[in-house]
Formats: sequence, C-alpha cells, structure tokens
Amino acid sequence: MNSIILRTGTAFLLPLLLLVSVVILLRGHNEPGGGFVGGLTAATAMLLHMLAFGPEQARRLLPVAPETLIGIGLLLALISGLPALLIGLPPFQAIWTDFEPIKGVKLGTPLMFDVGVYFTVAGVVLLILFSIADYRGINPIAAQPSASSTPPEPHEKDA
Repeated sequence: MNSIILRTGTAFLLPLLLLVSVVILLRGHNEPGGGFVGGLTAATAMLLHMLAFGPEQARRLLPVAPETLIGIGLLLALISGLPALLIGLPPFQAIWTDFEPIKGVKLGTPLMFDVGVYFTVAGVVLLILFSIADYRGINPIAAQPSASSTPPEPHEKDA
C-alpha cells in the first residue's frame, strides 16, 4: 500500500508502539502483561512499518536479524535460571533485589526471564512475517502504479 497517510502515521506510531511494548514488558509481574505480550506488541509495531514501507526497510530498521533476537532471548531466559542454582535453590526460583530503577519495577530473575521471552517472541514473529513477505514477494511500495505511468493500451479484438 503506497499511502502517504499510512507512512506518516507509521513514522509517529512506531516509536510509540515500541515504548508501549516495553511498558507492557515491565509491568508484567504486577499487572497483566509480560514478555510474551510485549514481544507481540513490538512485532506488531514492526509489521505496521513493514506494511507502510516494505520488508526491506523494516529489516534495515532492526539492529540485528530476527534469528539473533531469538538466540539472545533464549540465552537470557536460560541464564535467568542459573542464579538460583548457584545459591542452592531450585532452578528458576525467583530471586529479587531491592533495587528499583523505575518505581514499581524491581530487578530480579523473573524480569530477566521476561526480557528473554520478549526478545524470543519478537524474533520468532518477525522471522515468520519476513518469511511470508519473502515468499509472497510483498513490496507495498512497488505494488502501486506510479501516477506518471501511462495506462496500458487496450487490446484489439480479432474480427
């Protein structure tokens, strides 16, 4: 879709949606939300950008490939279970600190696990979306004829 309204709106909505996804991630242990919903929200923001500007532009916007996001997320989720093991507790037992960098958000292993889920979910959804776009050859900007192009000549019927 080659819409100036969609492209302009996306330029304003993308940072806002990414910020909302982080808020959803951080409030996940006190209220509904968490890494899964936050990751879906982040991937949805990127989907909006992909629909407005095309998959190649969306890929350039990402700092790393979706596969790397998946790997980082899985690694963070796995590492979040180690501190409990190191002090003799069952794996993935929640360990919290008293440090609150943001009011209402305490640092702890559950937050690290949620950040891992956030990256994993965002990476998987983006990988699926980019794979579909590649398979279908989706390019919303090239799909629209330009205003300067001439209409095709009508075919003459054989008598």
